[in-house]
Amino acid sequence: MFEQSFKNIDNILHTDSGCATELDYVEQTSWILFLKYLDDLEETKKNEAALAGKGSYKYILSPDYAWDSWACPKNSEGKLDYNKALDGDDLRDFVNNVLFPYLKKFRDEDAKTNTIEYKIGEIFHELKNKITSGYKLREILNIVDGMHFRLYEEKHELSHLYEAKIKNMGNAGRNGGEYYTPRPLIKTIVKVVDPKIGDTIYDGACGSAGFLVEAYNYLTQNQAGLSSSQMQTLQNKTFYGKEIKSLAYIIGIMNMILHGIEAPNIRHMNTLAENINDIQEKDRYDIILANPPFGAGIGREIQQNFPIKTGETAFLFLQHFIKILKAGGKAGIVIKNTFLSNTDASVSLRKLLLENCNLHTILDLPGGVFAGAGVKTVVLFFEKGSPTKKVWFYQLNLSRNLGRGNPLNTADLAEFLELQKTKADSPNSWTIDIKDIDQTTFDLSVKNPNKGEEVALRDPKEILEEIFRLDKESSDILKKINL
Repeated sequence: MFEQSFKNIDNILHTDSGCATELDYVEQTSWILFLKYLDDLEETKKNEAALAGKGSYKYILSPDYAWDSWACPKNSEGKLDYNKALDGDDLRDFVNNVLFPYLKKFRDEDAKTNTIEYKIGEIFHELKNKITSGYKLREILNIVDGMHFRLYEEKHELSHLYEAKIKNMGNAGRNGGEYYTPRPLIKTIVKVVDPKIGDTIYDGACGSAGFLVEAYNYLTQNQAGLSSSQMQTLQNKTFYGKEIKSLAYIIGIMNMILHGIEAPNIRHMNTLAENINDIQEKDRYDIILANPPFGAGIGREIQQNFPIKTGETAFLFLQHFIKILKAGGKAGIVIKNTFLSNTDASVSLRKLLLENCNLHTILDLPGGVFAGAGVKTVVLFFEKGSPTKKVWFYQLNLSRNLGRGNPLNTADLAEFLELQKTKADSPNSWTIDIKDIDQTTFDLSVKNPNKGEEVALRDPKEILEEIFRLDKESSDILKKINL
């Protein structure tokens, strides 16, 4: 129903000089969709108030800024009123100089951060309209006007199409994993962690909110006939996220809204700027699901917030997650595989994790899982509150190379999910006893004991020395032959 609409919008944006990449397409589509969603939400709330006999509904937006006033005013026949509808430079100037400044004001310092009003202000504080042609903007508004967010089927289709756009955006740039963690992997992590209704679920690097969305799907699809109080809990007291990047923050909010969370508890902030010693019991969560960003270069001022100093972003996030997880809480976290064996800060971090948490499962992923990321990763599954005694490893060995045209799929992870229930041994899985590892390095390198001995790679220096030796021998033989 809406797929062609999305394609048409992309085609228009492709011809606009202000939108150059897939990232721009998603960003610009997002703010327009958000305002249409808000209009539909207001109409639904008005009808609910009338049915409940609560009197007239108080609109969030002033009449002049409602969708039907500026975006698509209608005539008596319910069609676009061309006498009232702005177009060209008039439309562009209204959006840039009147509409956006008005919407920014909703980010009031006194406003509660988990309200839809605050989200409006946050989103439009971080955005600017990049559509330079008011005529093209008019075309897009007309298309979006035909989209509706009222019926479950409509929201369901829009959410799937939006997910597809996020995936394309992730594949468009070199930092694919920054915006898009493969959904089969997220679903698998959620199944292993197994959250329950009533748990608080947190992602401190939530990006496009894939983990929170899939946790919501898991909790709603595996529960028959949720009560209104349970739905209220899912809406307001379950999902929490933080995201530093403006575009990812906006997309994360939009993604959750399209999946059914009206006012997502996602905060636009730098998670690592918080001193972890300031985290109190009231700040902690039952479940953590995350794929924190990889990369070095974190400054010393940020490192001061952590007991284990390191410039590696993901290692700081792991410290944050361990600290902010409740006792008895469960986590599934993607991290670079070098965490298992690196020296320096990794040693202290592994010791911290093993002593404070039960690291019960490590899923070793092949290269190519994250499009464009160029790193190998593992997933750490742990529970906080008791030290690790045994770790069950599973090495995902596939018969094909992964890539954009050949992504990870659900079937790839089926054996892991089945074996993980009992932590059984297999050609791809094994268990190690923590008392058997090196107690000074706490090295957890993935070495599958069930695989045949691999040929050890020789040191380059040794190979060069042998080449020189063989060359000398050859030279000596040739001299003797010539004598």
